[in-house]
Amino acid sequence: MDVLTDQDVQKYWDEGHLVLDGLLSPEECDALRDRMSEIIERMDVPEHCRTQFSTDHDEQLKKQGNADYFITSGDQIRFFFEKGVFDDKGEFIVPRERSLNKIGHALHAYEPLFKAVTHSPKIQNLVKKLGLINPVILQSMYIFKQPGIGGEVTPHQDATFLYTQPLGRVMGVWIALEDATLENGCLWFIPGSHRDGISRRMVRTPKGTFPLTDFIGREKSYDDKLFVPVPVKKGGAVLIHGEVVHRSAANTSDASRHVYTFHIMESQSTVWSPENWLQPTEELPFPSLYT
Repeated sequence: MDVLTDQDVQKYWDEGHLVLDGLLSPEECDALRDRMSEIIERMDVPEHCRTQFSTDHDEQLKKQGNADYFITSGDQIRFFFEKGVFDDKGEFIVPRERSLNKIGHALHAYEPLFKAVTHSPKIQNLVKKLGLINPVILQSMYIFKQPGIGGEVTPHQDATFLYTQPLGRVMGVWIALEDATLENGCLWFIPGSHRDGISRRMVRTPKGTFPLTDFIGREKSYDDKLFVPVPVKKGGAVLIHGEVVHRSAANTSDASRHVYTFHIMESQSTVWSPENWLQPTEELPFPSLYT
């Protein structure tokens, strides 16, 4: 689907999310997965991931390394691993393609296939139909949800991490490169929860302090009965309002759940918080979606 109906637009604003079947063809999905396999084959694993630490001080250094690696990843392509995938010598104990949690956060800028999908006429038309005037791309990620070890993602709102004034200016585009099912960890939403604001923000801490980020406020408690599962077929996508509450369960199946996802912000009359972990850089300002 590359054209939204008026009913689709209304459903998105009413519920805070919208499923789009067939946004990408199976062949387009396979091409993205094949390219990711090539990236993984050539990836340079950062030393702080491979090193075995033995003292509390060393463990703090490891945490510092992880934090630095994350907070400076906005204009890079970097690798984030599942727990327990390295032995005490820093060698993989699982196949390297099964070791990753995600890769981010600038695939849209540096990888031609991912860039083409992100800026495609399909995406541009969808966003224009939703009324965005000057959308920019904030970040992108490839999420693996590995078979058997892909962890739970607890209830959250994207605006917690991507805060704007006013709120409501960020949207996620979540594209299933494989079937996303109840068994392998599809998304679950609380429809309409995007109207209730946010109760928690992740912010950068003052320069020279550690940890590098902290939270203001607390996540609310949510009734499990309010969550609705949203399985998606390969090539389908979900548009995600920045304030809608969503989660995903652990992957307990034998099937992975590969996803390409990116976030868009309406930049017109919007202030991007300088306290957000993610910041535009001289090397990579937030690029316009329409170019």
